[in-house]
Amino acid sequence: MTMENKNTQNLNCGCDPYLLSLVETPQEQQPVAKISNRSTGLLLASITGGAAIALSVVCFPFVAPALRRVVLPYVPASTQQVENVMKALSKSSTGGKKLIDLGSGDGRIVLAAGQRGFQSHGVELNTVLVLYSKLAAWRQRIKNATFSRQDLFKVDYTKYNNIVIFGVEEMMPELEALFEKSLTSSSQVIACRFPLPNWKPSHIIGEGIDTVWVYEV
Repeated sequence: MTMENKNTQNLNCGCDPYLLSLVETPQEQQPVAKISNRSTGLLLASITGGAAIALSVVCFPFVAPALRRVVLPYVPASTQQVENVMKALSKSSTGGKKLIDLGSGDGRIVLAAGQRGFQSHGVELNTVLVLYSKLAAWRQRIKNATFSRQDLFKVDYTKYNNIVIFGVEEMMPELEALFEKSLTSSSQVIACRFPLPNWKPSHIIGEGIDTVWVYEV
């Protein structure tokens, strides 16, 4: 049936032509609406996909270390934790001034030790955090604080008198075995958040999540 015949039939039914014009949708307008909806859908899909890709690029450096055998999640040390580590260093009987921080994160332990005269070095798998720490050391003009992207199981521990570790409970036995093989007799280990499972600490500083266990080798 043609449009002309439909219009003629509607007029003959006795209905108000104005009301019919409100109900009926001209066929020639339908393709325009479909094209508009399709364009909007493509635009939303492009925006969503672009945001997902950008988020993946930003988050990958933080997620990538978790794909490795040893996981040290980035949890910034609190001000009290930093102070407790500095107290442990000041009470050290080894007298050594070389320090390494395993999983140094944003570098605050290394920077604080560097300000107190320690030749301090931080190892970290997250490239973004290593660059951030280097920038912080440069801005604060702490020349004796350095950082590198490195696996903690490939470190030469004979160079250091003080080893600081913010570990997780599941990996402390493995770290303990590593220290038994790698440390010299003039070293001390400062464990934060979780103690070594079998070693007996020489003293403990702080409480709760800020607790620091000090072990003299």
